[in-house]
Parts: sequence; structure tokens; C-alpha cells
Amino acid sequence: MYRDHTRIVRIGDRKIGGGNPVLIQSMTNTKTQDVQATAAQILELEKAGCDIIRCAVPDMDAARALSEIRKQIHIPLVADIHFDHRLAIAAMENGADKIRINPGNIGSEDKIRSVISCAKERGIPIRVGVNSGSLEKNLVEKYGGVTAEGLVESALHKVHLIEDMGYDNLVISIKSSNVMMCVKAHEILAEKSDYPLHVGITEAGTLFSGNIKSAVGLGIILHEGIGDTIRVSLTGAPVEEVRSAKEILRALGLRKEGIEVVSCPTCGRTQIDLIGLANRVQEMAADIPLTAKVAVMGCVVNGPGEAKEADIGIAGGDGIGLLIKDGKVVKKVPEEQIVEVLRQELLRMAEGRE
Repeated sequence: MYRDHTRIVRIGDRKIGGGNPVLIQSMTNTKTQDVQATAAQILELEKAGCDIIRCAVPDMDAARALSEIRKQIHIPLVADIHFDHRLAIAAMENGADKIRINPGNIGSEDKIRSVISCAKERGIPIRVGVNSGSLEKNLVEKYGGVTAEGLVESALHKVHLIEDMGYDNLVISIKSSNVMMCVKAHEILAEKSDYPLHVGITEAGTLFSGNIKSAVGLGIILHEGIGDTIRVSLTGAPVEEVRSAKEILRALGLRKEGIEVVSCPTCGRTQIDLIGLANRVQEMAADIPLTAKVAVMGCVVNGPGEAKEADIGIAGGDGIGLLIKDGKVVKKVPEEQIVEVLRQELLRMAEGRE
């Protein structure tokens, strides 16, 4: 697979590329200058499973705030820089583990060179980012519009510019809100470069539409063996990005940690609030340190058989809750107690596997 042969890049205490696990990234939506709010959000994201976090650095106060934020968190911190090379340098001086820049909007080659010099001195990787919305005019004209080929040419031009300045500790990202253009661009880039790739469908949309577009796009790209870090870009709370990313990786078999909740669709036989029950179980199980599959079934007749492939399951109806293991009912309780009974059983399982 492509990701097995990409270069290894170290971001803080994490390694990407070279067959290392695909890591989940998100971005804070707090004002970075607000140290307490930003650090609190990052800690929440860590708990949800975020591996790398990016913060916007729009001014010097935000760059300086990174130093205090860095002391309170436990995952690598990436500084997102636009337009001002001095902010990139200040971010690195204040503890950023990686910087994200678009060399095309940083300015002159001397300004880019000063950023590279600081990164080289500190061993800090640079993510070269290109978005379809900011593709250079000459490439739009060359390809007759925004295309996958244009995105790749833009990214590689910027990479070669940095390489010519003597630096190759790089990660590349090329993003588009057009799912299939994004897929094609990554396919082309993976053939032309061995740098680690950060993958995402940019401006994907709201929680509903953004999740669908991201699952389709990231699913195709990751299944083809491309991608070393991912972000599910949603117009919503960053923690939802992390939860969605975990589910995409789990569905592809690229991540097994955590509890996977599977549930049957509702039908005319359902005699329980299955939708509410499944959501309660999903929320309840989110923080339990256990790798397991939990089935939530809405039918006491078919539930035990349908839950056989799960490590544990529950079913309910007519006021009764069933706890199921290996396709067999092991406990029958009042319906309102079933989630707590399941929780206690999951905690026992987690304790037994430590």
C-alpha cells in the first residue's frame, strides 16, 4: 500500500508515514488567544480520541498563547498559518510541533526561506497545504478550471520550492469540497510523491452532509492505501469530527480500539424506543477503555440471534430488557435498567482485560 512506503515524519511524540497507524486530527474553534478555553477544548478532543490538534494563528497574541496551551495538553500541536511568515516563526518559537503553511501566500522567497530556516533549526515538520478554492490563476487557466491535476501540480511546485531550500521534513495536504476530484488528486499525488499525506474533504458541510461526503471520500482514499492522517471537516463541534473519524477508520479495519456499537434498523415489530436506546448506549460506552462490539437490538424474538457476532448485546420490548452473550440471554431485567446493566458488564469486561 502507498502509506507503507511514505516517509516517516515525527510530529511531537507521534510518528506518521511508513506504515504507522493513520492518526486523527481536528482543529480548535476557540480563539487561540484564550488559553484556558483552547486548552479545555483540546483536552476534550484528546478524550474523544484526537491524536493531533491544529490551532489557528491569526496574530502574534495567538502565536504566543501556544506556549501556555502546550503545557496543558498531551498531543502534538499544529499551528495554522496564513500570509505572515513572522507568525510561523513565532509559533515554532512558542512550541508548535508542526506548522501548516501555503507557501503561495506567505510572500517572497526570502520570507519562505526564513520559515524553513527556523523549522530546520528546530526539526519541526511543515505541512504544505493546497485547497481547491485557492488554486493559482495560471493553473486554473492551464487546466480549464479547478482540477485534480492542477491541485497536484500546485502542491508539488510548493514542495519542490522548499526542497530547493534544503528542507524535506514535509507533509502534504490537497483538499477540495468536490469528493471525486479530491479522490483523483490523491491518487495522482500518491504516484508522484512519497511524502506522508494528510487527507480530508474540505468544507464538507454540516454534521449530516459533511459526514456522508467525508465517509465516501475518505473511505475511497484510505481503502486505496493512501493517507497517513485524516480530518473530518464539519460545520459543528470539533469533537464530532473526531468521533466520525474514529468510525470511518473502524469501518475500514484501520482502527480497532474502542467500543463499536451496532444496532438494527427499526421496523413494525419494534416495541422499544430503539433510536433513543442506541444513542444512549453510544454515549454511555464512549469513554469505557475496552475494545469490543456491542449490539443494540429492538426485538426480543430475533435479537439474540442477530447479536451473535457482537461480544455483548442488549434487546428489549414489552418492558423487558435482555442482556445477551454468544447469542444467548444471560440476564433479564426491567427495560429501564438495561443500559446500566450493560454499562456494569462492560466495565467488568474492561477490568478483566487490563
